[in-house]
Amino acid sequence: MNSDITWEDPYCAEGNNCFRIGTDTTGNAYIAIAGQEDTPLTDTREALRTLILDIKAGKADHLL
Repeated sequence: MNSDITWEDPYCAEGNNCFRIGTDTTGNAYIAIAGQEDTPLTDTREALRTLILDIKAGKADHLL
């Protein structure tokens, strides 16, 4: 696991469906399943911000 990543507390919707969001000092953002932080999805903070804003705007509602 990258020790430069600062992980937020897990976000758990229900049961064991927990995700963690992290950032590093070089501007990258990470999303990982809680307990599997050694294999995160990595992108820029701006990409993570866009993803979160789009989800909040309902652009992923069709996946529910």
